[in-house]
Amino acid sequence: MTQHVHILGIAGTFMGGVAAIAKAAGYRVTGSDLNVYPPMSTQLESLGIEFVQGYGAEQLDLNPDILVVGNALSRGSPVIEAMLDRGVAYTSGPQWLAEQVLHRKHVLAVAGTHGKTTTTAMLTWILEDAGLAPGFLIGGVPSNLDATARLGAGRFFVIEADEYDTAFFDKRAKFVHYRPRTAILNNLEYDHADIYPDVAAIRRQFNQLLRTVPAAGKIIVNGEDQELATTLSLGCWTPRETFALERTSDGRASADWSAAIAPQSAASRFTVEFQAQPMAEVSWQLLGEHNVRNALAAIAAAAHAGVPPARAVQALNAFRGVKRRMEVRGVIDQVTVYDDFAHHPTAIETTLRGLRARVADARIIGVFEARSNTMKLGVHRDQLAPAFQLADRVWFLNSADLGWDLRGAVAAMGDRARFAPSVDAMVRGLAADSRAGDHILIMSNGGFGGLHDKLLAALRARR
Repeated sequence: MTQHVHILGIAGTFMGGVAAIAKAAGYRVTGSDLNVYPPMSTQLESLGIEFVQGYGAEQLDLNPDILVVGNALSRGSPVIEAMLDRGVAYTSGPQWLAEQVLHRKHVLAVAGTHGKTTTTAMLTWILEDAGLAPGFLIGGVPSNLDATARLGAGRFFVIEADEYDTAFFDKRAKFVHYRPRTAILNNLEYDHADIYPDVAAIRRQFNQLLRTVPAAGKIIVNGEDQELATTLSLGCWTPRETFALERTSDGRASADWSAAIAPQSAASRFTVEFQAQPMAEVSWQLLGEHNVRNALAAIAAAAHAGVPPARAVQALNAFRGVKRRMEVRGVIDQVTVYDDFAHHPTAIETTLRGLRARVADARIIGVFEARSNTMKLGVHRDQLAPAFQLADRVWFLNSADLGWDLRGAVAAMGDRARFAPSVDAMVRGLAADSRAGDHILIMSNGGFGGLHDKLLAALRARR
């Protein structure tokens, strides 16, 4: 008899991916969420997965064999209280995935505060292009693939290894469940202030991940990141390779994997080097040194899976990126509107540096929504103004419920800062403010109230 899995929080990228994998593995899958809308609703319907809106206790009448509980659920939710009262079997998404799928696979996990989604998509595409038919679960939509998750026919499984907590009953990081043989550590900074009190708490979770990687495995680590060096000093039992762009005073590479970036290329062309020996040249659509580092990590991990660097580079030359990572949403009257997921000061600064390298002296207008839990707590408010240094002007959504003084936090920006109390007011302001040749970079880890489409419509109407 087919086992019935009911997923609470099915509309999230991760849990929706778990749903798709479970369906492909032969389970009967149903689910629920508070708001299920396209594209996730369309994806679930196309897979034949039934879902309901809300977290009412009545959905337990479906009599599932097990509930898979997303980390958005907490005590007090009617379905959670009923689940506990009735003694229904339950687990978390990461644990279900580990027990039912990953234990049979060579897992390649991509961890880090920044760059996880893009690096995971790169690595997945390299293995796919090499004919290895990997399984994968990516926290974004890769342009080269037709889904965010797949069971896969081969022995490899690539997963975005998130450090956010697992579930209301399991406060460990998600990634401790995955037991990778190949682990990428991109970087480590303080984030998720709603979960972790300080960076040391996150460092301990990363060390827990290191404890699960076998001695026959491989750790690919950013050699420029001091927090990762500290993490490794707490204990590492696995061979490691480093990647970095830094060079020694005499010009030699400082890491196992390095790159020579072509001048005036905005990092869109670079030669990959392994132990100072040139391997192959990447020439692609992406830009910025951060993506060069992501590429080096992906190439190194793919090499551990048996893909030669030259073959990996061939795949990356055709890599088209991930949606919501410097994604061009439209160009109206020579005004280019981008969508980007950046919501941490380091990611904001890195994204702006990449765009500045491409557009030179053209005017960049940043648009920012302080939406992440960490931003709402005001943890990074003092780093906001410096993060936007490379933008000519920045529009901030200054919502009444933010809870801290946004204007005061970015006062040092002077006239470069603009504020709007609502999305509609921001659309009007941006439409009036922008001119031909501008690059409008919209940054949020959410939908920003449909700002992108509203702004494009306003720019068209301005004609």
